[in-house]
Amino acid sequence: MLTEINFDGIVGPSHNYAGLSLGNLASARNSGRVSRPRDAALQGLAKMRLNLSMGLTQGWFMPHDRPDEAWLSRLGFGQDRGMEQADAGLRYAAMSASAMWAANAATVSPAPDTRDGRCHLTAANLVTMPHRSHEWPGTLAQLRLAFADTAHFAVHEPVPPPFGDEGAANHMRLCASHGSAGIEVFVYGRSGGPFPARQHREASAAVARLHGLDPKRTILAEQSEEAIAAGAFHNDVVAVANETVLFTHEQAFADPTALYARLREKVPELVVVEVPAAAVSLEQAIASYLFNAQLVTLPDGGMALILPGEARENGAVWAWLQQLIAGNGRIRTLHVADLRESMANGGGPACLRLRVVADPATVDPRFLASADRIAQVERVVTRHWPEEIAPDDLARPSLWRAVKAARLSLLSELDLSTLA
Repeated sequence: MLTEINFDGIVGPSHNYAGLSLGNLASARNSGRVSRPRDAALQGLAKMRLNLSMGLTQGWFMPHDRPDEAWLSRLGFGQDRGMEQADAGLRYAAMSASAMWAANAATVSPAPDTRDGRCHLTAANLVTMPHRSHEWPGTLAQLRLAFADTAHFAVHEPVPPPFGDEGAANHMRLCASHGSAGIEVFVYGRSGGPFPARQHREASAAVARLHGLDPKRTILAEQSEEAIAAGAFHNDVVAVANETVLFTHEQAFADPTALYARLREKVPELVVVEVPAAAVSLEQAIASYLFNAQLVTLPDGGMALILPGEARENGAVWAWLQQLIAGNGRIRTLHVADLRESMANGGGPACLRLRVVADPATVDPRFLASADRIAQVERVVTRHWPEEIAPDDLARPSLWRAVKAARLSLLSELDLSTLA
């Protein structure tokens, strides 16, 4: 039976605040702070427990190998010129734990939408940011392992540079139910004032072709320049869709009126829940990550928002949400998760997960979570993840060795040493 599975990235032991992500205001604001990798990983695992408690199906992806010595070697820092000789910026990029944000792992088109009736996944290339551009080989290896059943899945290599593709963070799907045919919306950017647009139109169109999507059921929509300039570096910072509901900020898209009209032609049951700028400004939405919530369908058919604690702490945002659930709409319940470590680096609940509609029986079971398996990972994290990482620590070989050993302990615990 086709089910929506949320695959969360387990926060890696090198989680740090190096401020590498241009246009991500939280990342820039917290650059140089002391990070807490152990707390970050445990917070992410607690969110997975919350999902399971609501009857949702939960999966996970493993942290990547850090520091990425193969990447540094390609830059000339191998053998006699090791990582310690790289400048600080390259060391920080090699140590980045940004693969934790699984929404950027890939773009996913479920089987009901594709020409060959298989679920298609294309690994994102993330080429617009150096610290993320070397993620895709580690991501692709996991996708090929988790979705190795070629009768049900097709896993594609990334779209080639220079076309920037940042994965599901810029992709939405609207449908009557997760297991039925849907409309796929690819959101791209052109400019964002001082910040780059990370999702290129050409990359979005290429992914749609690779997945064998029907052009009549595929929409390419432009993100607004105002949203990018305000810090919405991905569309999922200002809009999220689930089944027949589009939850969006008034200023998310370049031409929202035209987009809504096209969607209503294809999805007559469409419900647009648009938050007006007069009630919640772009700045408030981005600071609270209101739209970076997980919008999920519960087993009873109702919908819930899984929000970061920052949304509850923002008066305007929380007041609007109380009005939302007091109404008679599809979104009826709110669940708040403490993700402060991830949020401080610019990633909320939706950043941490990749949505895959598939039969769980066709997925490698090592990538599926349960309460007992989460407890296993929590024990490994508590034992091996660094408690704190200060900026100066990133230059220390002792930390590099500890980070690698921690990851290997996790892979061994979950019988995934093949990824080492």
